[in-house]
Amino acid sequence: MRLTCTSDLWWKNAVIYCLDVETFKDGDDDGIGDFRGLTQQIDYLAGLGVTCLWLMPFFPTPNRDDGYDITDFYSVDPRLGTLGDFVEFMRTARDRGLRVIADLVVNHTSDRHPWFLDARSSRDSRYRDWYVWSDRPEPDDPSQIVFPDKENSIWQFDDQSGQYYLHSFYRHQPDLNVGNPEVRDEIARILGFWMELGLSGFRVDAVPFLIQNVHPQLASPHEFLADLRAFMTRRSGGSVLLGEVNVPYEELTEYFGAGLGDQLTMCFDFIGMQRAWLAMARSEAEPLAQALRERPTPPKDCQWAVFLRNHDELTLDKLTEAERKEVFDAFGPEPRMQIYGRGLRRRLPGMFGGDLRRIKMAYSLLFSLPGTPVVFYGEEIGMGENLDAEGRMAVRVPMQWSREGGFSQAEPERDMPEGAFSPARVNVADQKRDGDSLLRWFQLLIERYRECPELAWGAHTVLESGHPSVLAHRCDADGATVLAVHNLCDTAAEIDLTLDGLDGQILTDLLMDGRLEVGGDGGVHIPLTPHGCRWFRASEPEVPPEDASIKAR
Repeated sequence: MRLTCTSDLWWKNAVIYCLDVETFKDGDDDGIGDFRGLTQQIDYLAGLGVTCLWLMPFFPTPNRDDGYDITDFYSVDPRLGTLGDFVEFMRTARDRGLRVIADLVVNHTSDRHPWFLDARSSRDSRYRDWYVWSDRPEPDDPSQIVFPDKENSIWQFDDQSGQYYLHSFYRHQPDLNVGNPEVRDEIARILGFWMELGLSGFRVDAVPFLIQNVHPQLASPHEFLADLRAFMTRRSGGSVLLGEVNVPYEELTEYFGAGLGDQLTMCFDFIGMQRAWLAMARSEAEPLAQALRERPTPPKDCQWAVFLRNHDELTLDKLTEAERKEVFDAFGPEPRMQIYGRGLRRRLPGMFGGDLRRIKMAYSLLFSLPGTPVVFYGEEIGMGENLDAEGRMAVRVPMQWSREGGFSQAEPERDMPEGAFSPARVNVADQKRDGDSLLRWFQLLIERYRECPELAWGAHTVLESGHPSVLAHRCDADGATVLAVHNLCDTAAEIDLTLDGLDGQILTDLLMDGRLEVGGDGGVHIPLTPHGCRWFRASEPEVPPEDASIKAR
């Protein structure tokens, strides 16, 4: 397919890179990352090949929940810089061709936000109805408690005003009442403000929690999402809403806007992520293959966001208890590696014990899966976690730029990993000089992914590989085909595939030198090394592989 066909819907084959300004690079040597430091690293990010930066919260905050407890939606936390620094960052990112989205955390505020301080001052106060209050809260459902190690209820009694307020997360994060039209208008103003400063969209935090308390007079809770999407489209047709929606597939399609695609532009594929980890724990392809078969096709202009790791715990809540134990045993057997009884607080390289073959295969799998890949900062160099940090903070460690750390000239506010994953062993500077490094592998994967729009735009088909450890799938768009094959086990494998419609074509390996010929019956034999991975582009013998996508039309 022609690349010009992909430019309007840029998000369908973007590469999204999530980072925390606070932990990426310190520009004023106070031990805390900031926008000045981040701006100085824009060329690194552009050179990596990512196309969109996702910023974790950078707003003023008491910092009791790593910035997700916000006291002002219209400013920058003074520790991270000023609005002027933000604008300079945006200008530089735009100059390097990078789009930027940011976390939209509007299902709650900090209990120190001026709105809540006013709301609790009196039952007749200006902002009272901006939050959810009750004289007699509903009985607690343990399944609704997000942080069972810290909270035992989602209702908190407020001594000052004599009522309970709802908090879906921590008690210091009271839920906003999205059913109030004034609250919805204010959220739209927040979006409009940051879009005027250059943002291309937002990653919407905890979407189901955001809309669950919508006023019953609304026709549907999802009406609010459709209103937000329409508002953003009016302001900028190329803007996106990327939703954190961890629900079963049959419920999730409604968040796209059913068949219309008029709500969330993209949704994270939590089911596929969890099944991928189960597949890697078992060294068997079927759990992930099943998820790919079951995953619904999103509306035409929408997309799945695929990932293996993010900034939170690696949640395994959609697996059975027995399946979750399999993943725990394989990748986080110690209790301190686990969290909330449902997830892991480790980064991917640590879970694989630093085994570069497995790590490279896992990221090859990520970039080949149908959808838009999302990576967490530091994944490209194989950073580890710091299990001495509390809770989910274990994976939110400072970026490792050099053997000395390179994050700051001062002592970083947060500790870096030690041992095999310390900066002395894992850093950007060394890997830039190593042609076989994980960083160079990431650059290759991103380059090839961007050259293969079929992976993101095409219809995918899981193929029968004949080997329990090998996942083979093809993506077809406009008559062009890309094939990806991954061996999840530590022994070599050989498979025979039948590729319908590709009789007599040539398969050119995109990750290493090599060509295979498809037989007249569509059959092809593919050898794989232990934890091997191969991507192929199909082309007629007389057509160069780089032209196959265009010539296929």
